[in-house]
Amino acid sequence: MSASVDTGTSSITTPSAGAAARPVLDLITGRARTGAYGPDPASQRIALAFTTAQAVRHTGRSQGYRNEVLSLRLGAAVGSCAVEPGELPADTLTDCVGATVDELLDHPRAAVRVAALDAYLGYCRPHGPAEGARPVALPAGSSLAKSRARAAAVVRLLPLAEVRRVLVVGVVNSLLEQLRSHGVEYVPGDLKGGTTEWGEPVRTDVLAHLDDCDAILASGMTLGNGSLDPLLAHARATGKPLALFAQTGSAVLPRLLGDGVTAVSAEPYPFFWLDGGPTVLHLYGGHQGHGGAAR
Repeated sequence: MSASVDTGTSSITTPSAGAAARPVLDLITGRARTGAYGPDPASQRIALAFTTAQAVRHTGRSQGYRNEVLSLRLGAAVGSCAVEPGELPADTLTDCVGATVDELLDHPRAAVRVAALDAYLGYCRPHGPAEGARPVALPAGSSLAKSRARAAAVVRLLPLAEVRRVLVVGVVNSLLEQLRSHGVEYVPGDLKGGTTEWGEPVRTDVLAHLDDCDAILASGMTLGNGSLDPLLAHARATGKPLALFAQTGSAVLPRLLGDGVTAVSAEPYPFFWLDGGPTVLHLYGGHQGHGGAAR
């Protein structure tokens, strides 16, 4: 069973326990600490921390995958960051409970920093029309049916009629299937390599393919392992569309709209793969012209 293909949670660089994700996180963390989004993070305490792990092989698919996610709860909001399965030490959860958001924003593990910032921003700026988001309902169904419904919404965040080839960072076969149905070429990229459902090689050197593509579609996991920064720099420099599909950092990444990011599909916990009933995506930006910068 593959641990990466179809997760949408792996990316360019090897994840580390240190400050790999600092550049983007510093930007938004600094704003949070100066009161740009709401109350002082030092006044907010995390009461609940948990992890979610899954393994799945969709009916009709030849490959399976695994996911593991760290989540922190602040009030009604749950902030999340996907990690490589087995990466988190056993004491991570006890590190988080009872700590202030401000303390966790300095935690040595990037996953904790991302989840804490995500929880804080989800609490202060919940997804909705007031933040420029438009809800899209995913109907009840099997995990594969919901994966395909999500993919159909996500790929439409790109100007498909104008795109020749998309760099996909964090391979999700349902997203590739949707791009194929629109006649759009793609370069699949993921940390662990492997092959797609159609036998195409998954590139581990995705930065080498940036110039060959005219749009980027990347997983929110790029925030968690620090590999979003070069993608963001390239999008800023070239003006290429950069759309993010985010379970990791779903409340964080909309803060980058208009600053290199053109669109975000935000999917806070519980994710589509946890619930067979109806669930909701919150879409920001995109070629449809709805939803503005949420910074």
